[in-house]
Amino acid sequence: MARYLDVHPVDPQPRLVAQTVDLLRKDAVIAYPTDSCYALGARMDNHEGADRIRRIRHLDDRHHFTLVCADFAQLGHLVVLDNNEFRAIKAATPGPYTFILPATPEVPRRLAHPKKRSVGVRITAHPVAQAILRELGEPLLSSTLLLPGSDWPLTEGWQIREELDHDLDAVVDAGDCGTEPTTVVDWTSGVPEVVRVGAGDPERFS
Repeated sequence: MARYLDVHPVDPQPRLVAQTVDLLRKDAVIAYPTDSCYALGARMDNHEGADRIRRIRHLDDRHHFTLVCADFAQLGHLVVLDNNEFRAIKAATPGPYTFILPATPEVPRRLAHPKKRSVGVRITAHPVAQAILRELGEPLLSSTLLLPGSDWPLTEGWQIREELDHDLDAVVDAGDCGTEPTTVVDWTSGVPEVVRVGAGDPERFS
């Protein structure tokens, strides 16, 4: 049965943030809010967590996970950026964008694209996600909480708990945070290519 943590969406309670992080450090898989809908999350080195997320969403091994970072410094350890990419991405973060970039050696091979050695990264602006990431001190392995056969992500904590009570270790409920996923920008060719239009304005990368 999943723990249910009712967290204030703007001023998250430190006690509940600490409980969430303690669960993550014990290899939990959680549902948590971002600025572009709820996501499933686990620690980056939680091998079983990645497999559990794949099972929940019926994903195959080719699925691109996103590494959600607390800040730009953390993101910079995971991906290779030239000056143009640095400036453009820094100006758009935090925000509802995912950027696909060449991975550094700090990214485990199993989390990078098998041929391109690329990985998706983002910095969310949601206060609850930010508090969890700061307390955890490392990126979260994440995937949008979109269930098989559904057109839209789940938006209510009680609904997530009802649907996934036996698949998750915790549901961090911070109220409705929307249904639109991130805008995805692929930089692996050296120029930005918007491969999915979502909550972030795609015009700044067109």
